[in-house]
Amino acid sequence: MTRTLLLLGILALTIPALANPLRAGEQQDLVDKARITVESFARDPDVAPMRSLLKRARGVLIVPQWLKAGFIIGGAGGSGVLLARNGDWSGPAFVDMAAGSIGLQIGAQAAEVILLLMTERAVDAMLHNKVKIGADLSAAAGPVGKGIEAATTTNLRDDVYAYSRAKGLFVGLSLEGAAIKTKAKWNSAYYGESVTARQIVLERVVTGENADSLKEALMAAAR
Repeated sequence: MTRTLLLLGILALTIPALANPLRAGEQQDLVDKARITVESFARDPDVAPMRSLLKRARGVLIVPQWLKAGFIIGGAGGSGVLLARNGDWSGPAFVDMAAGSIGLQIGAQAAEVILLLMTERAVDAMLHNKVKIGADLSAAAGPVGKGIEAATTTNLRDDVYAYSRAKGLFVGLSLEGAAIKTKAKWNSAYYGESVTARQIVLERVVTGENADSLKEALMAAAR
C-alpha cells in the first residue's frame, strides 16, 4: 500500500513536468520552420530589398506555410510567429493569419510568407485579435530584385510589406482583408504559463530562449 502511494506520488510530480514539453512540441516546430524560412529568404539574391527593410522594421510576422483557399475550409491562411524589435528581438508570440481569398500567382497552392512591420502602430495592431490588413493597416508587396538599390526602400511608407515565395520563386500575394488572431493556448503552452501576446513581444515578461536561433537568423538577415 505504501509503495503504491509512493508511485502515485511520483507520477503526480513527473507527469506535469513531462506534459509541458510535449504540448510545446508543435509550437517549437513552428518556430524552427520560421527560422528556416528566414534563412532561406535571406540567401536569395533577389531579396536584398527585404534585408534593407528588415533593418528598419519594428516587428516581423513569419508564416512558414500559407495555404491557398480550397486547401483549408473557409479560405486561406496559416499559423505564424510574431516578434517585435526594440534593440534586440523579443520572443515569438503565436498567431493565425487568415483570409477569405488569396492572390498567389503562378498557380501556387502554398507559400512561405514574411510580413515586415515597419511601424509601432503595425506591431500594436497585430496584438489586437482579428485586426484586418488593408482596413486597419496599409500594406503592400515588398520590392524584390537584384537591381533595386537599398536606398530605394527608404521611400516606402506603408505599415506592412509582404514577401511571399512559392516553389522557390517570389510571388504576388494579396493580403487585402487578411485577419490576424493571437493563439492564446499556444502561447501559454510554449512558455509554460499564462501569458498574452502583448506580454511576450512588448512587455517581455518571458524571454523565449528556445527561439534564440530564430532571433539570430533575423539579426543575420538584416546585416
